[in-house]
Amino acid sequence: MGRRTAEPPISWLMRIKLERPRLISLAAGFTDSPTLPVAGSRRLLNELLGDATLGQAALQYGSTAGDDTLRKLTARRIRQLDGSPRGQAGSYEARRTVISHGSQQFLYMATEALCDPGDIVLVEDPTYFVYLGIMQSRGVAGRGVRMTRDGIDLGHLEQVLESLKRDGSLPRLKILYLVSYHQNPTSRSTSLRVKAGALELLRRYEHAAGHPIYLMEDAAYRELGFAGKPAPSALAVKGAVDRVIYLGTYSKPFATGVRVGFGILPEELLTPVLRIKGNHDFGTSNLPQQLVSRSLASGLYEKNLARVQRRYRAKAKAMTDAMGEHLPESAQWEQPEGGLNVWAAMPRKVNTGMKSNFFKKVLDRNVLYVPGGLCYVDDPTRAKPGHEMRLSFGAATEDEIREGIRRLGQAI
Repeated sequence: MGRRTAEPPISWLMRIKLERPRLISLAAGFTDSPTLPVAGSRRLLNELLGDATLGQAALQYGSTAGDDTLRKLTARRIRQLDGSPRGQAGSYEARRTVISHGSQQFLYMATEALCDPGDIVLVEDPTYFVYLGIMQSRGVAGRGVRMTRDGIDLGHLEQVLESLKRDGSLPRLKILYLVSYHQNPTSRSTSLRVKAGALELLRRYEHAAGHPIYLMEDAAYRELGFAGKPAPSALAVKGAVDRVIYLGTYSKPFATGVRVGFGILPEELLTPVLRIKGNHDFGTSNLPQQLVSRSLASGLYEKNLARVQRRYRAKAKAMTDAMGEHLPESAQWEQPEGGLNVWAAMPRKVNTGMKSNFFKKVLDRNVLYVPGGLCYVDDPTRAKPGHEMRLSFGAATEDEIREGIRRLGQAI
C-alpha cells in the first residue's frame, strides 16, 4: 500500500500557497478565517479549564467511539435537520454514532472496513477528489455515475449496475458514495427522491452481488447552505437504517482547526469501524470534542453558523459577479446555493489540467484553481473530461476573489 499510494493533489495545492505568499488561491477549500469563533471558543474553554475536575477530564483520553454527550447531541441534531421523520427514529441512534478526526478519517475507516483491493465503489461524476485518493490508496476501483442538477442520474446508475452484473463484477461492488449537499466540486445538492431511488436500486441488485451494497452519504457541506431549504438525508428514507452510512463534520461549519467529524453507521458496521478506529488512534482528541459539545449546548454553534452562512453568500456572489464581468461567454458555471465552490467549464477543446498551458498561464498570474480532471474517477468506460475547474471562495477575501477572477479572465 505504501508503494501504491500517490501524493494527494490537495497536499500540493496547499503547499504551493505557503510557498508563494502572493498567490491568490481559489483552490484548496480552506474556510473563512474572520468567521472562526475565537472569542466564543475562548470563553467556553476558559469555563471548561477553570474547573479542575472538568478540565482534567477534558485533557485526558476519551473513548474510542467519542464523547457520549457529543454523540447524543450529534444524533439528535441530524434527526432535527431531517425533520424528525416518523418511524425512522432507529436511523438516528447515538450508540451507532462515532466521533472521528474530521469526516476525512471516517471516510477512510468506512472504506477500509468494507473494501478489499480490487473492489468497486460508485461515485458521482465528478466527485470529491480527496476521496478518490483514499480509493487509490486502498486499491479500490471506481465507476462514475453522471450527475444532473438533482443529484446522480438514476437511469445511468441502473445502467452501471446492470453493466457490472453482466460482466460479473457486481460481487466486487461495496459502496455508492454521494456528496449530497452543495457537492464538492459542483455545489449541486441531491434530492430526497434521488436518494430514495438510489437505495431502491442498490437493494434490487444486492441478491446478484451476494452481500449488502451501502449508500455512503457525505454531508460535510450540509450546514453551509445559504439559499433554499435542503432535503432530508438518506437516513429519512424507509429501510435506510441498515444500508446508509451517514457522515458529517463540525470542522467546516464551526472551526476547521478542531478537526471533529462524525458518522452514523448501520449496526453490522459499528464494531468493525470502532476496531479500526482503535487501531488508528483509540479515540478522537478529547479537548476539541468538549469544545464542540459546549458550543452546541450553549448556542454558540448556531449563532456562529448563521454568520458563516451570510459570509459565504456574500463571497459566492462576489465570485459569480466577477466571473460575469471578466470571463468570456464561452465559460459556463452554475450559481451555488451553498458550499464553498463554483464549478466552471471552458469549451471542451480547452485543457485545464495541471500540466496544461492554460494552468501554467493562470499560475504565472499568481492564481490557483483545482483542475476539474482531478475530480473524475479513473473509469475505463468513458474518457475523463479535462475542460473544467473548481473555484473556491472559502478562504480568499472578497477583494482577492475579484482580483483572482480578473487575472483568470486575463489568462483566458
